[in-house]
Amino acid sequence: MGFAVLLLLAASLMQPASARSRYAEMVVDGENGRILVARNVDARKYPASLTKIMTLYMVFEALDNGKLRLEQSLKASRRAAGQPASKLGLRRGETITVRQAILALVTKSANDVATVVAEAIGGTEIKFALLMTRRARDLGMSRTTFRNASGLPNRRQLSTARDMARLALAIRRDFPRHFDYFSKMSFTYRGKTYRNHNNLVGSVQGVDGIKTGYIRASGFNLVASASRDEGRLVGVLFGGRSAKSRDRRMRKLLSNGFVRLQRSDGKGLPNNYVRPRGRMDGFGHVPLPRQKPLRLAGPSNLGNLADKISSSKLIPHYGIAWSVQIGAFNHVASVQQHLRKLSGALPDLLSRAKVSIETIENNRTIFYRARVHGMNERQASELCRRIKSAKFDCLTVAPAEASLAAGIYHG
Repeated sequence: MGFAVLLLLAASLMQPASARSRYAEMVVDGENGRILVARNVDARKYPASLTKIMTLYMVFEALDNGKLRLEQSLKASRRAAGQPASKLGLRRGETITVRQAILALVTKSANDVATVVAEAIGGTEIKFALLMTRRARDLGMSRTTFRNASGLPNRRQLSTARDMARLALAIRRDFPRHFDYFSKMSFTYRGKTYRNHNNLVGSVQGVDGIKTGYIRASGFNLVASASRDEGRLVGVLFGGRSAKSRDRRMRKLLSNGFVRLQRSDGKGLPNNYVRPRGRMDGFGHVPLPRQKPLRLAGPSNLGNLADKISSSKLIPHYGIAWSVQIGAFNHVASVQQHLRKLSGALPDLLSRAKVSIETIENNRTIFYRARVHGMNERQASELCRRIKSAKFDCLTVAPAEASLAAGIYHG
């Protein structure tokens, strides 16, 4: 009897240790990447179906590049039809539109559909996984490797809470018009309705996405995005013991995060808790994903803002105030064109702005970043809100990140 009790005690002690080893959580300010909560954020873990966030990133990119169209039909291969559940049950040769595929990935988390879109974009799922990993590196996801498009078990398919936070920030920033798919509560396909696996959508105030994940080795994972009057948050959780406990914990993380945003203390975690990982990392900040060049169509009106900047004067501007990043491009001319268009849309707001173009080198690639400077946090948030209301993208940048970009701090 005593031996049996010892065995039960040993088992009870071993299980929590295993759960702890795969657990991680993180909450960041969705506007500037400031870390509010962090636990095991750089430990590599199995992403499971969080993988499909990157799969969808690639689909959205292919849509914007013209490689795919929403009503385009994609055919299921034998490999796609053979994928295990969760799945729609596509048979070899059956077709699904790109729009339906997006909804199937978001709601049902369909593994067969993940393979269909992977083969449509990459030729094979293996090649697509290489493209996913390459794009992850471009976004700063340095500890993430993809081996498939679905998140099905593969011991080399690994990511971190920090990298998933970067990805969540990036997909909303780069594809704002597609991000609404993540808020869909259900999807009907051939007469059958599938509910979104993300139970927080529609049940927690402000939650508008984005994805759940589960395999036995990972536990219950979740990336959530939420917006309220206080601001926007992104939460990441790996290794929950059940879907209910995972959701309960995420509710608490988001609730506490919004309280911190409401206090507006401007402080992230202590420096010695989350260490900067390179010159572009702010103290207590998730490095914001690198901006994609924006595609501008049609002629642009000349504005005062762009006229202040010449291609012969690339002005590095660093200080202790907040900034708003209004674009990053591969060419100075593209920056100027974007500034003219922005100035035409918001002439009163930007006519007296202090603007600089900064030259940034990343992995031997040079790009040019435009920022408005000289504000406090409230002013920067308001400016970015006004810019977004005019249908342009922007990011608020904390003083620590700007200073690190200048090399003032050396972590």
